[in-house]
Amino acid sequence: MLTLTNVSKRYGDEQTGTLAVRDLTFEIGGGQIVTIVGPSGCGKTTVLKLMAGLLEPTTGTVTVDDVEVRRPPEQIALVFQDYGNSLYPWMRVGENVEFPLRHRLGSKAERRERVDAALGSVGLAGLGDKYPWQLSGGMQQRVAIARGLAYQPQILLMDEPFGALDAQTRADLEDLVLQVRERFDITVVFVTHDIDESVYLADRVLVMGPRPTFIDADLVVELPSPRDQIETKALAEFSRVRGEVYRRIRASSELMRTGSVAVA
Repeated sequence: MLTLTNVSKRYGDEQTGTLAVRDLTFEIGGGQIVTIVGPSGCGKTTVLKLMAGLLEPTTGTVTVDDVEVRRPPEQIALVFQDYGNSLYPWMRVGENVEFPLRHRLGSKAERRERVDAALGSVGLAGLGDKYPWQLSGGMQQRVAIARGLAYQPQILLMDEPFGALDAQTRADLEDLVLQVRERFDITVVFVTHDIDESVYLADRVLVMGPRPTFIDADLVVELPSPRDQIETKALAEFSRVRGEVYRRIRASSELMRTGSVAVA
């Protein structure tokens, strides 16, 4: 269980600083995929960094299984948007995936088993000896996902991981996220600016309001499984949720553009 209770984040001091996040309270249960979507610049990545322990809340608490997060917890792995900079170019693919395990597993044989299993789970079996620069962008992002899975986290946080990829690769990796959740029974929190992606992946969509960001809506997505890129997106429920998300983001974007103050 990942829980945020009355979490706010201010950059700078009380008088001249910027309030980025305002009074967030929500829970994410085990095994869920929860997507976070909102207008550009509203603070989605800040919220993810608070969950990951990379930022400390100004007020409120973040907990994992009732233990307060004060630094990056071992139960959490993070996949960034910029896969090119998150992989070490001088290391081979297998070494990149193995790197976070070095302080956790003493046995090299066990680390190698974890690496091979993780690469196999994302469709990269047999590519451990390649360098990242020898792979396509989509394959590099699969390496980043494999590195998170090899760590065997309870919670996988993903920060707009597919934003720089072409449409077909993006669709393939969206389906991979769904498969990973089923296979490893992990919780996934997925930040995206893509409305269709936010609905297609999610059990719940958290729609964030304008700065200082708050939860404008917590929408349950009742789509059947397994999901399909064509059939699922043709369903009336998909269109309904997508429309609701779009209307709320458009309203929030207008508030940010005009400089009006949003009230939760």
